[in-house]
Amino acid sequence: MANEIDKTVKNVRDAVKEGVHRENAEIEREDRENYDDVMTPGEKTKSVGREAAEKTKAAVDHAKRKIPNR
Repeated sequence: MANEIDKTVKNVRDAVKEGVHRENAEIEREDRENYDDVMTPGEKTKSVGREAAEKTKAAVDHAKRKIPNR
């Protein structure tokens, strides 16, 4: 029983973290769309990198929930 509770807590935590990471990635993309004309190429590159990193973190959190017996 304790294992099931622990697994549920971990799954909820990972789901919340996944949502936060996906939202952060969306914010980066929207910032580039809204401020594209005033961003320097370096700022755009960093923004793309941050978006990719957030999407990767979200994918990892999603994958953690799919792993059985963790």
